[in-house]
Amino acid sequence: MNPAAGQNRAYALDALRGLAILAMLLSGQLPFDSNALPSWMYHAQEPPPTFQWNGAVPGISWVDLVFPFFLFAMGAAFPLALSRRMENKAPAWKLFLFVVERGFLLTFFSLFVMAIRPYTMSHHPTTATWLVALLGFFIFFPALTRLPEAWPRTVKLSIRGAGWLAAILFCRFTTYPDGTHFDLGRSDIIMIVLTNMAVFGSLVWMFTRENLLLRLGVIGIVVAIRLSNMPQPTEGWVRDLWMMSPLPWLYHLYYLQYLCIVIPGTIAGDLILKWTRQKAAGDSVGAGWPVGHYLAVLATLAAVFFVVLVGLKARWLIETTWLAFALCFIGWMLFQKPLNDTERLYQKFFNWGIYWLVLGLIFEPYEGGIKKDHPTLSYYFVTSGLAIVVFIGCSILIDVFRKKRWFGLFIDNGQNPMIAYAGINNFITPVLALTGGSWLLDRFATTPWRGCIKGAIITLLMALTVSVLTRLKIFWRT
Repeated sequence: MNPAAGQNRAYALDALRGLAILAMLLSGQLPFDSNALPSWMYHAQEPPPTFQWNGAVPGISWVDLVFPFFLFAMGAAFPLALSRRMENKAPAWKLFLFVVERGFLLTFFSLFVMAIRPYTMSHHPTTATWLVALLGFFIFFPALTRLPEAWPRTVKLSIRGAGWLAAILFCRFTTYPDGTHFDLGRSDIIMIVLTNMAVFGSLVWMFTRENLLLRLGVIGIVVAIRLSNMPQPTEGWVRDLWMMSPLPWLYHLYYLQYLCIVIPGTIAGDLILKWTRQKAAGDSVGAGWPVGHYLAVLATLAAVFFVVLVGLKARWLIETTWLAFALCFIGWMLFQKPLNDTERLYQKFFNWGIYWLVLGLIFEPYEGGIKKDHPTLSYYFVTSGLAIVVFIGCSILIDVFRKKRWFGLFIDNGQNPMIAYAGINNFITPVLALTGGSWLLDRFATTPWRGCIKGAIITLLMALTVSVLTRLKIFWRT
């Protein structure tokens, strides 16, 4: 089969990011009461029926993959977002300012998205609470929306200024259940980690762009620092560095362990960047593997994904490890003798995927087994390998079989993830509450799987909303 020519965007990366954000939203809409679903539908360390954190429980579920998949996609986007600026000889200070600006916007998002959540403002939301929550959501649009370049500068500054002023006033006059107002310590921890990764991950890629060995060395340094502090801390200057934070509400060295996912993402991003440029020039068009070969590849990728995920959750460790190794070998054989640039990309991707997955499986017994919370070394590398597996599968379907339409909802949300992240709590939930939709859904969700369907409906409503905004070219700058 021949891949499509003339494409300069990696839609499979958008699809991976969209899959991650929508799965993240769905996981938050599942029933957490007496209608709880089986344990594999929740974080492995927070199982039903109590949903209390238990760090002694090893294993991962599909829910534990969504955050690392998003981080991996973020890392892969750094070369795509920064390479043109660097190639155009942009001054170092401008590049640094771009990274700082992005960090600032994500910091604002981390604080404001928590400040406007209905259940942050009230333990028992009323009609007024829902309306204020909607107001907070709409404040994001003038503050963050990318405005057309053709608009006069004064108009854009006025709109942006109005948005930021509204956000400041919102924070100043909103009172929370404990009687306090805006607090820097009240933030979304997921977004705080993303902020740290956006800044430090970008800087790592910029300084190691031409030196892959040095970039891998950064992972070694991060792992060494981590081993000095987890699972058992060792007193000394490394411990002091680990504990020190000039801005404890924003930064902890602890967060930088997630570079073990972001840096593998940047390596993937370098490969994607080279491939998209070849595709745009039409260089990668040529005879490819037959359909049957691709179907065998897809079957192998699916087998790797489910064997690792199910096996680690069920704790069939020996069987899972050996079967995963065997499937990786089969995949390695299938990716031999690529016939065009797209297939050469898949070969390189899968080789990296094997490396991260094998590394993670070897680390699995360490720290009492793979866990998301607190994250283990095995978790970082296994999830990086699985992210590569999913990316290759998406790319084959989108770029080779040309089934982009199948992934339209994921692609649209992957291009606009922050609207989805904020909107699930501050748009869909308030609208459903104000219109009676929540009452109808609650009446329907009388069994565990009906509760799951309820969550899927809420997630789908958010996904469709974001899809419409994306197609209208309404994006948030983050």
